[in-house]
Amino acid sequence: MQNSSLLQEGLMLMAFGMGFVFIFLTILVVATSLMSRVVKRLVPVPAKPGPSTGQKGKAEDDDAVLAAIGVAIHRYRRRGSDVSSS
Repeated sequence: MQNSSLLQEGLMLMAFGMGFVFIFLTILVVATSLMSRVVKRLVPVPAKPGPSTGQKGKAEDDDAVLAAIGVAIHRYRRRGSDVSSS
């Protein structure tokens, strides 16, 4: 084979490979976009909290979380002292 025919085959192979990758990526983008639209339609939008659940509800939640953390720390420390004494 001559150099020109090898170069021509190489260019054809390169064009085929790049074309295949371009087509695959185009199909991938289209499929991802379609799936995104389907999910947006099927999954309901989470409801935003109304004006009735203002700062008071949030403060009560914070107090409950702090109490739970305090209980967890107390139990952990008590368990740690039980393990080290035996």
